[in-house]
Amino acid sequence: MLAFAVFFFILPILFSPLSSSEVQYPFNVSYNIDCGGSTNSVDQFNRTWLSDRNYTGGSTGLVSEPLHFHPLQEKTIRFFPLSSGKKNCYIVNLPNGRYYVRTFTVYDNYDGKSHSPSFDLSVEGTLVFSWRSPWPEEVSQHGAYSDLFVYVNDGEADVCFYSIATDPPVIGSLEIIQIDAYSYDSATIGTDQILVNYGRLTCGSDQWGPGFSNDTDFFGRSWQSDEEFRAKNSNIKRLLTSKSIANTNKLPNYFPMRLYQSAVTVTGNGALEYELQVDAKLDYLLWFHFAEIDASVNAAGKRVFEVVINGNNVTRIDVYQRVGGFAADNWHYVVKNLSNTLLTVKLVPVVGAPILSGLENYALIPADLSTVPDQGMISIEKTRIVVIAMRALKESLRIPARMGWNGDPCAPTNWDAWEGVTCHPNKKETALVVSQM
Repeated sequence: MLAFAVFFFILPILFSPLSSSEVQYPFNVSYNIDCGGSTNSVDQFNRTWLSDRNYTGGSTGLVSEPLHFHPLQEKTIRFFPLSSGKKNCYIVNLPNGRYYVRTFTVYDNYDGKSHSPSFDLSVEGTLVFSWRSPWPEEVSQHGAYSDLFVYVNDGEADVCFYSIATDPPVIGSLEIIQIDAYSYDSATIGTDQILVNYGRLTCGSDQWGPGFSNDTDFFGRSWQSDEEFRAKNSNIKRLLTSKSIANTNKLPNYFPMRLYQSAVTVTGNGALEYELQVDAKLDYLLWFHFAEIDASVNAAGKRVFEVVINGNNVTRIDVYQRVGGFAADNWHYVVKNLSNTLLTVKLVPVVGAPILSGLENYALIPADLSTVPDQGMISIEKTRIVVIAMRALKESLRIPARMGWNGDPCAPTNWDAWEGVTCHPNKKETALVVSQM
């Protein structure tokens, strides 16, 4: 019986310090890869982009209307034709830890076929994004960013693509940034969950964050305006301040001060309501951000509201009582096993009007089984020996690219295993092993 843990193309780590004049961020591992790009570059926000690297195959391309894309890294792409195999990956050598991963995906008729491709994307052996043709016109023409938080426990981050039918997967850019392992209540939620972004909203402000403005977010998060997610019947009042906000950029979440310097509230006696599109049958982590930035609310009991999620009253909030004025506060809640595709959030007034600075919504995706040697759990050192052996086997057998022997041979479990390879769960059903070649 043969069993291997497989990850190819171990490359040097790039250290790119993230710095701030106010806060010392303890992590300095960051990759910004311009997929399809031939040279390193620096964007308008002084972020360094690396030329394309760490891929297992594919070809480079250029969007059909490059003048419509201002950032250089959005103009170039890497695509994976079927001649490169059904499965292709970017594989990056990294220290073990937790990472923010963001992709930019665009079609823009780069191949002149007017057919946006269907494909799946996995991170660390778990299916996280599915692209199906035809894409929405806005996304197809201008592209879209997608991001998540994931743990890397094997010394390599693998971002893999799986072709549907004969369509070539495509990617415009890939960002990987190390974050605090204890962020987003990982002690309770667990390290075996991938947090997939279904909405990261800043209230009362336009979109900002890395790639969109000069504002710093150590995790690399960008924050989208909440306007299109608010229920239309809400009578909104924006609140803005330039005053310093306490309790920001603190471990483990390092939420930036900018997030709490704007907020929305309502006029009259109405509720502040949001409607979030989601996928059914998943759990969702909702992370609420508050700051009392109205100087007239200067004592506990002056602004009190209830948080109602999908019709359930889950808590009562008095921001001033919790943290005082001009100080950041956050609270989170997990919605279990949604039965529909709409998640509603209402802040219902008790005293005064509700206030909100930001709202994050993450799908909790359980990490899929990965491939390990049949001896069970092994050390990173032993894994690397197996990696070297498997790479040597692939080279000695002269496996053609079209067979797609890239990334984990068995994961994700809902993709086909490598051609000619059979996988099955181990005895404890905690991992996958290669049982036949």
